[in-house]
Amino acid sequence: MTDRSPPSTGDPRLDLVAGSITLRRGRIEFVHPRDPAALLYEEDIAADEAYPPYWAELWPSGVELAYAVSAQDWRGVPVLELGCGLGLPSIAAALAGARVLATDRSADAVTFAAVNAESNGVSVETAVCSWADPAPLIDRGPWRLVLASDVLYGQRNVDELLTLLPRLVDDEGEAWITDPQRPLTDEFLEAATATWRFVEASPSRLPQIQIIRLSGPPRPGRSTS
Repeated sequence: MTDRSPPSTGDPRLDLVAGSITLRRGRIEFVHPRDPAALLYEEDIAADEAYPPYWAELWPSGVELAYAVSAQDWRGVPVLELGCGLGLPSIAAALAGARVLATDRSADAVTFAAVNAESNGVSVETAVCSWADPAPLIDRGPWRLVLASDVLYGQRNVDELLTLLPRLVDDEGEAWITDPQRPLTDEFLEAATATWRFVEASPSRLPQIQIIRLSGPPRPGRSTS
């Protein structure tokens, strides 16, 4: 990663580090805050909805998901990213031709995702959305591909995703989640395996990061045997 940032302005969201990642085909250029810990002063709307500014970090799971997405042709495919952070998987999908909506509960995150997409010459639609109030995402579905990276780090996230994902895709769609084998991952996989038709966890380029692929979401009356 190369630091090409301007001098600090006092706002940690504007004190930036620039970098790039290599995809199967091409590269993604991006910027992110130099010191994500400096954003901890920010608060969500309600205290019980408070989340640390994880979006501002460059997470290996996001890099690996972008790389995996870039291996296929997604021309014209509707793609949704949950918890987009810096937007790298969304940008990879857009570079491969997808029609992408990148979402996060943080307004700053979707701003960075949009700026990073523009710097790579692609258009990515963005929206601020909570998984607890996902009606705008469901109304626009079903999505052919739903993406998320390193999101299984809390019980609330696991519970909300298990409820939300089947409402976002139909039998033609898939959900891809990259995960660094968080403590709650096994719980998520066990619950998903009991209800989804197909669940696969395979290694990425990094041994500690796995790619979870879900398809055939649970439907009323469907047998899981």
